[in-house]
Amino acid sequence: MSQEVERELGWDDEIEKEGSGFILLPPGDYNFTVAKFERGRFQGSDKMPPCNQAKLELTIHSPEHGDVTVFHNLMLHTKTEGFLSNFFTGIGQKKPGEKLRMNWNAVVGAKGRCKIVENKYMSKGEERVNNQVDTFYPYEEYLKHSAGNQAQFQQPQQQPMQNNQAPFPTNNQNQQQAGGYTPGQF
Repeated sequence: MSQEVERELGWDDEIEKEGSGFILLPPGDYNFTVAKFERGRFQGSDKMPPCNQAKLELTIHSPEHGDVTVFHNLMLHTKTEGFLSNFFTGIGQKKPGEKLRMNWNAVVGAKGRCKIVENKYMSKGEERVNNQVDTFYPYEEYLKHSAGNQAQFQQPQQQPMQNNQAPFPTNNQNQQQAGGYTPGQF
C-alpha cells in the first residue's frame, strides 16, 4: 500500500476519505506529546483583556483508544501566569520556584503527563462534550509513567548527540570495522 502525499485540494477535486470520528476519552491521567504550536492573538473577553495566545495541539496517548488530539490554549498574560508555569513545568522546561524565559521553539515534540477532564458546553442549542486539559503534572510524573525507553527520559530541551560518522565508509573506517589496525588512531 503506497502512502499518499498530502497536498492542497482544488475546488473541483474529487474526495472519498471518511472522517476519522471523534473520540471522547474518559477522564483520567495520560501521557502526551505536543504535536503543534501556533502563535495567535486572543481578542479579549469580559474576564480577560486582549493578549498573545499559544494554540497547542496535544496528542494524548491512551492505551485503550490510541492517540487522540486535544486542543489547548494558553493566554500570555499575568492573570494566567500560573497556567503557563504549570505547562512549562509539565514538559520539563521549568523547575518549581524558579524563573523561566519561555522557550516556545522547544515546545513541539515535548512530552509530559496531564489530567484530562470532560468539558460540557452549548453549541447551536445542543449540549456537547469534549476533552480538555485540567492540569499538567510535573515532568517527573511523565518519567514515572512512560514506557521503559531510555530516550524518553531525557529532558526535552536537550539536543540528541550528533553522529560524526562519514556518510560513506572510508578506508580507515573499513579497517576499524574489520578489526584492523589504523596507525595514528588512539
